[in-house]
Parts: sequence; structure tokens; C-alpha cells
Amino acid sequence: MDEELKQIYLTLGISPAVYRYGEEVLRALRPRFDAIDQTAEYNQAKVLAAMRSNRVSAAHFAATTGYGYNDEGRDNLERVYAGVFHTEAALVRPQITCGTHALAVALSANLLPGDELLSPVGAPYDTLEEVIGIRESKCSLREYGVTYAQADLLPGGGFDYEAIRSKINERTRLVTIQRSKGYATRPTFSVKQIGELIAFCRSVKPDVKVMVDNCYGEFVETTEPSDCGADMVVGSLIKNPGGGLAPIGGYICGTRECVDRCAYRLSAPGLGQEVGASLGLMPALYQGFFLAPTVTAGALKGAIFAANLYEKLGFACVPNASEERHDIIQAVTLGSREAMEAFCLGIQAAAPVDSYVTPVPWAMPGYDSEVIMAAGAFIQGSSIELSADGPIRPPYAVYFQGGLTWQHAKLGILMSLQKLTEVGLVRLPQTEE
Repeated sequence: MDEELKQIYLTLGISPAVYRYGEEVLRALRPRFDAIDQTAEYNQAKVLAAMRSNRVSAAHFAATTGYGYNDEGRDNLERVYAGVFHTEAALVRPQITCGTHALAVALSANLLPGDELLSPVGAPYDTLEEVIGIRESKCSLREYGVTYAQADLLPGGGFDYEAIRSKINERTRLVTIQRSKGYATRPTFSVKQIGELIAFCRSVKPDVKVMVDNCYGEFVETTEPSDCGADMVVGSLIKNPGGGLAPIGGYICGTRECVDRCAYRLSAPGLGQEVGASLGLMPALYQGFFLAPTVTAGALKGAIFAANLYEKLGFACVPNASEERHDIIQAVTLGSREAMEAFCLGIQAAAPVDSYVTPVPWAMPGYDSEVIMAAGAFIQGSSIELSADGPIRPPYAVYFQGGLTWQHAKLGILMSLQKLTEVGLVRLPQTEE
């Protein structure tokens, strides 16, 4: 079987040397992969329990149109999400176009003119800068009279509690915590760390609300930030919780008060969750959520494999090869534009869709640098599918994530290495035949 695998990899363009190196790296990872499977099993049971308790049936897959009044499938899916995230309510809608949109809805719904938003974890993800008004934009929070404060992380990536204390004031209404690293080479925060940060903020101001940007983190651990005090957890359905099947959408899970306000902001005051047709998407949203723990586990294995493979070649990785994982993103610092382009060419070449396309950096909306993106996905922009991207700026780090299966993630990583070796930017160590 090993020889047959080598042959099919060779057919796909991966040399025997790259294949052998990958197998050598993989041998040491079996115990970690077993632990990931245990987490997936727990989370799979959690999702199944929520679906059973909410009596999901074929009737919930029916399409609705127009206003979407009395859409029981949509309403029951929101009860399922609330059950899995252990929250009072949930808003799960295809009308939420992406993760940034979900975050913008949650922020604008729960902040009023004169309020202040605080980020205690440093700068937000690039696309939120215009939402907040850090970079000028029409309809930003700043334009509506919401101010913004920020406490940077300590040099080692920890929380600067004294700086956070000094930033919290009588106008601080909402604290936003970005779980994942985004386009930064800082650690992703564990649910435990987020819980500690929430507790600290509440010790300073008991009535402050907390929102967690949960993108890329769902189902990586057995608990979610909503289990440790977050008023809202927010994410995209074309990342982890969509399981690769959801074609669009976002979710906001949290307290009834916060979610109600989000629903009014998404639709209109007085309408809230009563409107919003499901348009025949319910089977994909239910089944994707059911598959999400297993799909996330495969992506997580791919991230760990990538870190171990590239770190041994001298590239700095965040998280590093041995660190515990709290999201599916793997940052690899490649050091040059040319290396980023070669890496992304390999990921694109391994895609089931548009494998023949060459990724090139471009001025992507919402970003202040050129961004290169490799993603031959069944669903445009689906970050749970095999993809890699990053801004073309020092330290020239590429952010790898996804893979609907572990086997595809492995193939993509090997293909990225293949392209780097072909242009002479990587020299493989000697491996045993």
C-alpha cells in the first residue's frame, strides 16, 4: 500500500523526497492525533445530544421564502446552536454574509452613542478596523459616536491586566476578545484564558458585556467561551461550524438580551427573529453543523502536521510544533514574498477546484496591505476548506487552515513544500529510504 500511495502522490506532482520527509514527520504525531479524535468524539456527542433534545426531523429541512414567517426549521436550528453553546438564545442566519458581518451586527446592536468598546487583546483583525472606525469608513461605530480603547498584549503574548484595568471606565460598555490570532503572530487564546480575562474585566466593572470572536476556534476544545461567561460568541458558518456544507451564514449565540438586539439590528426594530427565509438551505446548515466536530478535527491535524514539518526546516511557526492548540490556524513565517507565493501556489495546486490557477497578491477590500489567498474551494471563501493566505508584509507569514478531511490537508501541506523545494527556497534534510 505504501508504494501505491507513493505512486499516486508522484502522479499529483509530489516527489519521493517530499513524501518521505512528510511520512517521517508524521510518525511522531500519532498520539496527538488520537487526542484530537477524543475531543471530536466528545463534541460530536454534544451536537447529537442537542439535535436529539430538539427533536430534529425531516420537516425542519423544508424551504421557506419571502418573509420566512413561522420557519420552524430555522428556529429549531437556533435552538440546537444554543444547546451546543449552552446559551439562552442564538441567531443563525444565511442573511449574515460572513464573520465580519456577524461581528459588525453584534457590536452595532449592543453599543450606543457615547459608549466605548474595549479590546484587551491588542489590535483587532484587519476587517474590523473599518467596522470600529480605526480606519475611516462610512457607517463605522466611530461615525455613530462609539469610541474605541485598546490594551496591547505583553511582549510574550499575555494579558496586560494593569493596562486593561486602566482602560476600563464608566463608558466601557462592551469588551471584545478575539480568540484567534488573525493576521498576527501571537498565540491564540484558550477557552480557559478567555474565561480568566472575562472574570478580570467583570471584577473591574461587573456590568460590562463581553463578546468573543470565536472564528476558527469552534470545536477545537470541549468547551466554548460561552461556557466561561461570554455574553456573546460570534462566528461564520463557512468556517468550523458549517462543516464545509454551509454555503453562507453566521451565528451569534448568547444571552437573550444580546441576541434579541442582534436580531433587531440584522432585520429591523420590531421584526427581529420573526423574519428571514431559509431558502432551502436548512439541510446543509443542519448536516454541516453535525459534521463540524469531525471536519474541525481533520483541519486541526493538518495544522499540527504543517507546524512540525516546517519547524524542522527552520521556519518559525505559531503555534510551534509542540504547543497545545486552540484554533485551526497555522502561521508559518516564510520570510519573503517569493516564499509566500510558492507556498500558496502549492495549496492552490492541491485544491479540488481551480487547481490550475496561480494565486497572486491583490488589494483585497478591508485590508491595508496586498493579500495573497490560495483557496480552490467548493464554497467561495470557505476557510474550513483547504486554504492559505496572508498579507504581503513583514514578517511574510502565511496562514494555513482547513481541509475538509485530514488526508486532503496532508496533501496540501506536502504540495506547498514541493513548490518551495522546486524554486530552491527549501532544502530537505536527508531521510531514510
